[in-house]
This record gives sequence, C-alpha cells and structure tokens, in this order.
Amino acid sequence: MSKVWFVIKLLLALFITYAGVQHFVNPTFFVKVIPPFLMDIALPIVYISGVIEIVIGLLLFTNKYQRLGAMSFFLLMVAFLPLHIWDVFAEDPFTGSRNAAYIRLAMQFVLIALLWKLQSLYKSEKLF
Repeated sequence: MSKVWFVIKLLLALFITYAGVQHFVNPTFFVKVIPPFLMDIALPIVYISGVIEIVIGLLLFTNKYQRLGAMSFFLLMVAFLPLHIWDVFAEDPFTGSRNAAYIRLAMQFVLIALLWKLQSLYKSEKLF
C-alpha cells in the first residue's frame, strides 16, 4: 500500500473513531439525525451506532482486520446515505442549512468512494 493510502486509512480511522466517541459526548446532536418514526428508540440507536463506529475505527488501525474495517465503514456509509438524502429534503435540516446538507451528502459519496478503494487494496486479506 502506498504512503498516501496509508495516511488516508489513518485519517479515516481517526475520523470514524472520533465520530463514534462523539455519540457518547454529545448524543443530542445525533438524536436530531434519527428519523421521526424511530424517535422512541433514538438514544439507543445513537449509542449503538457510536459503538459500531468506534469498533470500525479500531479495526482500521489494525493490520489483520483493516479490510474488515474498511468494508464495514463502507457499508455503514451506504446505510447512512438515506439519512443524508432525507436531510436534503427536510424542512429543517439537522445539518443547520440546506447548503450544509448538500455538502454533507456530497462528502458521503466521497467517503463511500474512498472506502471502496481502500478495501479493494486489501483484496488478498480475508474478511473473517
């Protein structure tokens, strides 16, 4: 793996780990992301997703499970994509403004592309 992709992997690992920790530090911010029909279980969703993000970050920091981490992060970003699309069309976007929602949605696609490439660099590694 090139040094550039190693740095990208470390930055992504730091990003997802930090985001996961923030689910516990500031859960009310993340509750705003939860669709209204799931509001009854919003806090457990926030905490569970925080744990998942921290685990993914830790996987990315390892050599043995970095592909599993990259693929898990990729799948998580794909799973979160509908939330970001929903935010673009929301009357009051949780990101604060419609422009911020568009930027966040665009960043979601950038993350998805980077993670797809990153996991493909580890094709020789088994996922389990």
